[in-house]
Amino acid sequence: MDERLSGRRYINGSYGELWWDGEKIAGINKFELKLTPEREDVPGDGLDMDAKIVAIKVEGSFTVKKLHSRAVDKLIKNWLQGLDPRSTIIAKLADPDTFGSERVTIENVWFNETAIIQFEKKKVTEEEYKFGCTASGIRFDELIRG
Repeated sequence: MDERLSGRRYINGSYGELWWDGEKIAGINKFELKLTPEREDVPGDGLDMDAKIVAIKVEGSFTVKKLHSRAVDKLIKNWLQGLDPRSTIIAKLADPDTFGSERVTIENVWFNETAIIQFEKKKVTEEEYKFGCTASGIRFDELIRG
């Protein structure tokens, strides 16, 4: 069997880490960053309809096990003052059984949504933060090249 295809080489998300404005976020459970090109239709040859990328939208979210209320308090205080603070997020995935690690720095991050308070009986409480950023604010510091 090719060592590159061995089951142990698949990346385990349990090794994901996150930093928000330089502070490591404890209890990180889930992270996602996605990029969507926005297109405008343009006529192609004959009856074809083609498309041209005119902008790039970036959205992300992360979910943490709730330990405190500092982040929610910080966001709400700024928003209620009419402020739109910007942040830097660093996401890292470094499973020791794989071919390296990947790390992405995301600058010019703004937050779109967060819950004020939520809970469910017999469940550890989680908080989800939804955010956006500019595509030009994304930098790949490390990539897995297996």
